[in-house]
Amino acid sequence: MGDPARSNTQAMSVTSPWTALGALCVGLFMIIVDGTIVNVAIPAIIHGLSASLNDIIWANSSYLLTFAVPLVVSGRLGDRYGPRRVFLAGQVIFTLASAVCGLATTPMMLIMARAVQGLGAAAMAPQTMAFVTRLFPPNRRGVPMGIWGTVVGIASIAGPVLGGFLVEALSWQWVFFVNVPVGVAGVVLTLTLVPDWQPRHSHHFDPLGIGLCCAGLLAVVLGLQEGQRYDWGTVAGPVTILRLIAAGVLILVAFVVWQRLNRTEPLLPLRIFGYRNFSLSGVANIAVGFTTAGMFLPLIIYIQSVLGYSAISSGLITTPMALVSGIIAPFAGRLSDRISGRWIAAFGFCMLGLGIAMLAAGASSEASGTTMLLPFGICGIGVACIFSPLANLATHGLDPRLIGAGSGIFATARQGGGVIGSAAIGALLQSRLAVELPAHARASAMVLPPAYRRGFIAGVTRSGGSGFSANAVPLGTPAGIARQIRGLGGHAFDAAFTDAMKVTLILPIAVLAVGVLACLAMRRPAIGDTGAPAAAEASHPDSAGVTG
Repeated sequence: MGDPARSNTQAMSVTSPWTALGALCVGLFMIIVDGTIVNVAIPAIIHGLSASLNDIIWANSSYLLTFAVPLVVSGRLGDRYGPRRVFLAGQVIFTLASAVCGLATTPMMLIMARAVQGLGAAAMAPQTMAFVTRLFPPNRRGVPMGIWGTVVGIASIAGPVLGGFLVEALSWQWVFFVNVPVGVAGVVLTLTLVPDWQPRHSHHFDPLGIGLCCAGLLAVVLGLQEGQRYDWGTVAGPVTILRLIAAGVLILVAFVVWQRLNRTEPLLPLRIFGYRNFSLSGVANIAVGFTTAGMFLPLIIYIQSVLGYSAISSGLITTPMALVSGIIAPFAGRLSDRISGRWIAAFGFCMLGLGIAMLAAGASSEASGTTMLLPFGICGIGVACIFSPLANLATHGLDPRLIGAGSGIFATARQGGGVIGSAAIGALLQSRLAVELPAHARASAMVLPPAYRRGFIAGVTRSGGSGFSANAVPLGTPAGIARQIRGLGGHAFDAAFTDAMKVTLILPIAVLAVGVLACLAMRRPAIGDTGAPAAAEASHPDSAGVTG
């Protein structure tokens, strides 16, 4: 029998790392973009499948849940069976599930297929970062991490543009069918260009740890994702959203305790958190996931419902964020080879916060979409300077045996931050609308005849995030007063939503400040570090007492 380590080295050396990275990025782009591409197709899917809005929310939630929950486990699967094999399996599952999504004839069929899509995505995501750490030496990872960050950044915000184009040019089914040729090409490229590296670090699985981890994450993510729909109250019988989240947290605490006690092969080696930069990169990754997933909820509704742009036009208004990020990210990655990536990432967090602050400050019911192009471009600079340096900081200096687990944890942090961000920003937006809509309605109603004021206020208050409906005008209302009600109602909604959005956007800015602090608290990686734990890191007082 040949030496496995030697055969792994040969496999890595005969393959161009750049072509292998390109093949991996095809799959990475596909799974990241699918998290947002469906949003602009929601009206078309509701009509095409005779579905309710709740059905479509579940179609999106099922993907997010099955993507977020198994990430830590799939990272360890890459350690056990090899990242290429797990990546390929996920790619095949994702591609087949995409075809089933496009062929769905009922809402339940779509929901189930989306859940399977999420499982495929969860198998793929951690393997890409694990491969970058093996294909490139530590002092040459800046550019490849820049490319990796470009793909993640662009894919995270390109979904609405691509989705709007596909829906308007073809049909909602093509939001899913487009993944099939891309997935097939990705499988061929992976088989041809990506080496079959076999780490063989994991010797035993941790069934109890897997069960506790998945159950705890599922309960927490499900509670956060569905909290708004149940008004943070009762789901069924004694089950409430808060109890569900609390149960999830307790299960996760039990999981951590078990990982501490398990001396055989823990799913989550706690010693990984003795690497300060890895731990702080996780905190920063939660912050950026929180922001990039949550900021678009109020902004897209504002652009469409207040400013009156179409789905594809609203996607195009956000395009500078993707374009600027794609152009700058490779340079940010290269720069992180020369200066500490923590400064670049901290700068990125500041720029992203500045862009969001400019969007909030410039928002008004009479604003133009063109005034939003510069702030979105500044957001793009921020995204470009965050993703790749942060990923590089997280993996630089990690024990090679921890790369699979670290990649899974890092991906889970971003995805979990996205789920929390969507829920938190959505809840804050709803609470502000509950205040702003009645207030603006009462102010506008003063010019109406007294007999129509109460009904007008109720109609504006019920408009939520969808805009003032003409159906809110009572039948039999005189034509002149009906026109006045529609005009006043539209104006009241626009002003109320704009004010609510301005307050809501303060939350992601505050979370980004946490990301800045996390970056500034990191250490500069030791020059010449080859992947083993740095001596300074191992002996530093901050890491004392951390065991796995």
